[in-house]
Amino acid sequence: MQENEKPSRPTLEQLGEFGLIKHLTQGFQLSHKSTLKAIGDDAAIIDPESHEIVVTTDLLVEGVHFDLSYMPLKHLGYKAVIVNLSDVYAMNVQATQITMSIAVSNRFGLDALEAFYDGVKAACDLYKVDLVGGDTTSSTKGMLISVTAIGMSKASKIVKRSGAKPNDLLVVSGDIGGAYLGLQVLEREKEVFKVNPNNQPDLEPYTYIVERQLKPEARKDIIELLEQLEVQPTAMIDISDGLSSEILHLCEQSEVGCNLFEDKIPLDPTVINAAEEFKMDSTLIALSGGEDYELLFTIDQSDYPKIKANPNLTVIGHMTEAREGAHLVTRADTKIPLQAQGWNSFGGKN
Repeated sequence: MQENEKPSRPTLEQLGEFGLIKHLTQGFQLSHKSTLKAIGDDAAIIDPESHEIVVTTDLLVEGVHFDLSYMPLKHLGYKAVIVNLSDVYAMNVQATQITMSIAVSNRFGLDALEAFYDGVKAACDLYKVDLVGGDTTSSTKGMLISVTAIGMSKASKIVKRSGAKPNDLLVVSGDIGGAYLGLQVLEREKEVFKVNPNNQPDLEPYTYIVERQLKPEARKDIIELLEQLEVQPTAMIDISDGLSSEILHLCEQSEVGCNLFEDKIPLDPTVINAAEEFKMDSTLIALSGGEDYELLFTIDQSDYPKIKANPNLTVIGHMTEAREGAHLVTRADTKIPLQAQGWNSFGGKN
């Protein structure tokens, strides 16, 4: 070997399935006593310790859910974990374990998979979840990712979509609409790049909304905050498909109606500015954009004093009798029926 020559790295074929899994997961640490056996056997062993188990799974497909022309593989690994953890937190439950399975075509080498798993590890480390299993296999086209997330909680703490009552307050964490506008910026710059590959995009003015798309965060902190405030939501869901779709899910499952107030929807100034630039209505983006991964929940009115001064939470409406229906109350004080226009994996926007 020459003095400056790097040692050759093994191919995926040389590593084989089990060697690849061992290589990609060797740096992962365990955080939970409930994880009795993680990677290395035919199946993981988890001890629920008298808790109820919450399980959710997601399938992410290249070209449908992500575009690798602007999504770094490390960010993709991180986001793949986050979107699943968000579903666990939407049950008012702390996530404890995940499994991660991927299928890749022959255009992906070891470096690419290492970058992806670096992102997976970063998410596991930050959110204190254990990677306990998964699979790797080949794909005839592109990349497919399947993640299962597990959480555990006392039954009395778990919150479903079906517990909202008339007069409950409707509350949202964070702000809405940034992820969708971040996607618009990335898609625009992709088209510019196709025309002029020498053009380097200036994403600095859009840092916040681009990050909301490429590297979202799940709101574990809100679950912890609600416990500290001694607030038990009556119903909860995460905002992955757009605010209007999620409100309608809560209304349907809880058999209630809703009044959502347009002037209460929390929008970051970056979102407002970008919406104007793209000649889009910021309220419509908040209602239909999706991928914000904020938490939307209802609380009894008696809990309002506990949350009213908290900058992380915004009351955006209240629940009504089912016969009244679900409406947006505009800034002009007119009522418009809420419509589900969120993301549909089988055909884009509904």
